[in-house]
Amino acid sequence: MTASVPGEFAGTDRSVPAQLRPASDGEREQTEGMAGSTYSYLAGPLVGLLVIGVLVLILRWAFSGRPQSVVQRPARPGAENEYGMLVPVSSPDTDVEGEEIRFRLERLGIRATLATTKDGPRVLVFEGDEERAREALR
Repeated sequence: MTASVPGEFAGTDRSVPAQLRPASDGEREQTEGMAGSTYSYLAGPLVGLLVIGVLVLILRWAFSGRPQSVVQRPARPGAENEYGMLVPVSSPDTDVEGEEIRFRLERLGIRATLATTKDGPRVLVFEGDEERAREALR
């Protein structure tokens, strides 16, 4: 029986670290594919640049401002009659005055909104609430 060195397993080849031991046939087969990958260090940065390029193209399209863009454009004022089913019931001088009028109508249960039109701020209500809103504002 031989004396073993501390940390060595008797009867095994584990006494020598795997990095220092010669490769067995099975281990050689696993590493044979590595010979052709001398440029593999370029793959990571190239994939990263490709992803950044695609993201740049998507963002340029998204923020281009064309009609097919996915980013909403700032609202532009329209004429009083361009608000669909809403009709103007008041023409306040300022937005603050318009908000006060809109709040007063809301307290009475009348749905109202304040819009900036080409002619200035307007308080708008639905057509069905127009008469009640005009009476409330008198």
